[in-house]
Amino acid sequence: MKTSQTSRIAGFLVAYAGVAFSFFQCANAQTTVLEPAKMPRIGSVDERFQSYNIEMVEVTGGRFWKPFDSPVTSAAAPQSSDNQPGGMNPSLYEYRAPIDLSNRRLRKLAAALGPAYLRVSGTWANTTYFQNTNGPAAEKPPEGFKGILTAREWKGVVDFSKAANAELVTSFATGAGTRDTAGVWTPAEAEKVMVFTKSAGGNIAAAEFMNEPTFAEMGGAPKGYDAKAFARDLTVFRAFVKRSAPGMLLLGPGGVGEGSQLVPPGMHLLSTAEIFAATGPVFDVVSYHSYGAVSSRCGPPGSPGTTSEAAALSGEWLARADHIEQFYGDLRDRFEPGKPLWNTETAEAACGGDRWAAAFLDSFRYLDQLGDLAKRGVQVQMHNTLAASDYGLLDEKTYEPRPNYWAALLWRTLMGTTVLDAGAGTAPGLRVYAHCLRNHPGGVAILAMNTDRTQAHELDLPAGAERYSLTAPDLLSKQVQLNGSDLKLGVDDALPTLAGEREKVGKISLAPASITFLSFPKAQNARCQ
Repeated sequence: MKTSQTSRIAGFLVAYAGVAFSFFQCANAQTTVLEPAKMPRIGSVDERFQSYNIEMVEVTGGRFWKPFDSPVTSAAAPQSSDNQPGGMNPSLYEYRAPIDLSNRRLRKLAAALGPAYLRVSGTWANTTYFQNTNGPAAEKPPEGFKGILTAREWKGVVDFSKAANAELVTSFATGAGTRDTAGVWTPAEAEKVMVFTKSAGGNIAAAEFMNEPTFAEMGGAPKGYDAKAFARDLTVFRAFVKRSAPGMLLLGPGGVGEGSQLVPPGMHLLSTAEIFAATGPVFDVVSYHSYGAVSSRCGPPGSPGTTSEAAALSGEWLARADHIEQFYGDLRDRFEPGKPLWNTETAEAACGGDRWAAAFLDSFRYLDQLGDLAKRGVQVQMHNTLAASDYGLLDEKTYEPRPNYWAALLWRTLMGTTVLDAGAGTAPGLRVYAHCLRNHPGGVAILAMNTDRTQAHELDLPAGAERYSLTAPDLLSKQVQLNGSDLKLGVDDALPTLAGEREKVGKISLAPASITFLSFPKAQNARCQ
């Protein structure tokens, strides 16, 4: 076994004397004993670990995944469907006007998740032309492009990233309009974006060359585009980056659809292994996208690659993110050993998310993925999206927080960057993660999720703690409660105080289908100093 592979296995199969968990049975429920002071350090994550996407098509306006609750027809929707991924059914999409990135509520709620990375990319970015002039977009994009990004719209992105304390991440146009007569990519479009970003006082911290090259043709690349062509184009892109933005991190390849059943039989996929073999070790950060399923928009219920409400709390469903990370992590170890691993696009399901992506039911997956992939060494995770379609953290019309936003806010408030080993196993249905408590030297924060729909679990606390329990009147509810009180915005969009309830030494009960954060500010864990 290779040394890098051995290290990866050791990172999440830690055998530690004085294990942080012990188990015993009581009359009514299985009790888990916590020992936060003894939990060993197993790694760390980026300060901007929990991040998010705003799709390029949101910025420019255009046809994006239609929410399930939208009317069957919309008078505002244009009939043209040119600006959408190749080969997709136009009825899956709905027109949106450009997102208002100056909106006060949107900025305020995004800033509360900072510091973060803001990724503006997506399949539509591959074929978007940058109109570097004042005024509205032209009626039609130039030949070889499908959409137009105006200077004013991109300035809005730059301003939003500053207001939200979110460093900018993107990808560049790679479609037919960016290529010379031989079909080779040229940096002319990317140069315009880079120069304008700097002139607007912005900075692109990191970028992928192309969004999802594993589906290159669907994303606008020439027919027959292969790993050799990608490597050829990437050589041109790297030279451009070294000249124009030497401090920008080169992310890649940004593959999707592997390590799971996401790709239907017969659909062509350019494998990440082929891309790595053609490019060699050229990336600063290895990036990938993680979707455990496609939504029912893109696959009939029960078909391969889909999931269901009934499975949303199952161990098999929650483990899908692990399998995807394992796939891309193994490729990283093989081709780019030692490089950081970033998950630059993820959500409940591809194709806009299922109906329950906007409900409390998905908060278990959302937090479990953060907790588990942090243990596995993933440095950054970027949720898709901040505020579009069913998987948005915010409702796209009102920007009202959805349950996953409140889950994200609690994670951001409590979970620091040092990852601890919460134990070598838990009771069935109980999933537990631990980090050093944010801004409290020596303190520990624990996330305990009871995914059992009917059975309570007990935790035995060795010290006093602050408890933050998330529940909902129904798992499909879009309203979530913290310690029994509804979470909602106050006057002038004021965020509520996330106040914990004091718990004494001893046993506490975790209700069925509930999420609980526990903070131990006086844990005196030596790894958290």
